Amino acid sequence: MPHDLVSVTPPAGGQSASGPWAPPLAEAAPRALCTDCGLSRTALAKACGRACQFLRPDYEALERQVHGRARDPARPDELHFGPFRRMFRAALTAPREGAQWTGIATRLGERLLETGAVDAVLAMAADKEDRWKPVPVLVTRAEDMAACRGMKMGFAPLLALLEPAARAGHKRLAVIGIPCQVHALRAIEAELGLDRLYVIGTPCSDNTTTEMFHRFLDLLDPDPASITYLEFRADYHVEIRHADGRVREIPFLQLPISRLPADFFPLTCRTCVDYTNVLADITVGYMGGTGAQWLTVRNGRGEELLALIEPEMALSAPASAGKRQGAVKGFLANTARAAGGLPLRRMPGFLRPLVGWLMPRIGPRGLEFARARVEMKAVETVLFLRHKAPRRLRSMVPPHLWALVAPYGLAAHPGESPRPGGGQRGDGPAQPTPPRAGPNPPRRAV
Repeated sequence: MPHDLVSVTPPAGGQSASGPWAPPLAEAAPRALCTDCGLSRTALAKACGRACQFLRPDYEALERQVHGRARDPARPDELHFGPFRRMFRAALTAPREGAQWTGIATRLGERLLETGAVDAVLAMAADKEDRWKPVPVLVTRAEDMAACRGMKMGFAPLLALLEPAARAGHKRLAVIGIPCQVHALRAIEAELGLDRLYVIGTPCSDNTTTEMFHRFLDLLDPDPASITYLEFRADYHVEIRHADGRVREIPFLQLPISRLPADFFPLTCRTCVDYTNVLADITVGYMGGTGAQWLTVRNGRGEELLALIEPEMALSAPASAGKRQGAVKGFLANTARAAGGLPLRRMPGFLRPLVGWLMPRIGPRGLEFARARVEMKAVETVLFLRHKAPRRLRSMVPPHLWALVAPYGLAAHPGESPRPGGGQRGDGPAQPTPPRAGPNPPRRAV
C-alpha cells in the first residue's frame, strides 16, 4: 500500500510552459550528518532513520533487493565498484552542447520520455540566477532535459519531488541522482506505489554548498564569474572553460586545496562509503573513463537503459594502467594528519611541476585510478569517523569497506566492526571538520 503523500498541486499537465517544473518544497527537518536528499521534506520524514546512508546502511541487503545479489569479492572489481554486469568506456557519438562530458545521463532521460517508458524524470537543473546552484526539477517533456545538462554544485532535495510527482499521477519515474539520494530512494522504494522506476546514478566525489563552491572558484581564477565549465578529469587535471572561449588545464597539485576553509567539506562527504553509486541501475561517471565517460551497467533495468541509446554511442573496454598502492599510502599519511588536526605535509613548490607532469604518465589510470579513489575514500571514512564521530563507525562502515582498507594496515578496533544484520544505536553528534587532505575535487554532474 503506497504511503499517503502530501498534496501538492502541479501546473496543468504537471509541467510548466517554460521548461522543467520546480515545485515549492517543504522545509527540511533538522538532521545530523545530513545532505538533504529531500526525504525529510516529505510525509515519509520519519523514514530517515532507516533510509539514510549516514545512519545504519545495509548495503548487502539493498544490493540484493536492487540487483538480485550482493557484491561478490571473487568477481573482478566488485569489491570496489559494487555489483555490475558490464562496464564500458563510453561517449555519445554526437556530444550534446552544454553537457558535462558528452551528455549520456541527460540523453537517457530524454529517451525514457521519448519512448514513453516513464511519465517523468526527477533531475537537477541550474538556478536561473546561479549556474552552479542545483534546483530539483520534474521533467515530463524530452526537450526539457536539456536544461539539466552540466555540472551543479551543492546539496539539493531531489527526493522531495516524489510528492508532487505522485500528486500529478506519475507512476513511472526515472531518477538521476547521487549516492546519498539513491540510497534513501531504494530504502523507501517499496512504499511509493510506483509501476516502474529507473535509477540513473552519477558517482559523487565529495560535495559542498554552492556558496562554498563559489569560494573555491574565487581562489581558482581571477575572473570566476566568467567560468562556464569546470571538470575534474581522470588525467589529474582540472579543465576550466570561460565565456570568451578560453580553456585552462590546471594540474591537481596546483589546486588551492590548502587555502579552502576548514568546513569546506562536511563530515558527511568525508565519510561517504558509496562513491560509485552501487544502488543505481546504471552508473555514469568519469573516474574510470580515461578521457571518456565510465559506464557501469548493474542489472536488467540498466541493460534496458543502455539499449535505449546504444546505437548513438561509442563503447569500448575500460583501460587500466599504473599502480595505486603508493598513491593510496601517501593519501593515508596525509589524511591521518588532517583528521587529527595536524598540519599537512605539503610538497615543495619546485617539485610540483615535475610530479604534475609524471602523474598522468606513471600514476594510476583508468580503472586503476577509480580503484585508487575508492580506496582513498574508504581510508578517509575510517580516519575521520575515528576522530570526529567514533560511535558511528560500527553503524556506518559496512564490512566490504574494511576489506578495502585492510591492505593499508587499517583494521577495525574493538567495538568498530558492524554487528551482523545492522549497526548500533546511540550515534554521536557531528563535529566540525578540519581542512581536507588530498587532491580530489567535489562534483555533482548530470
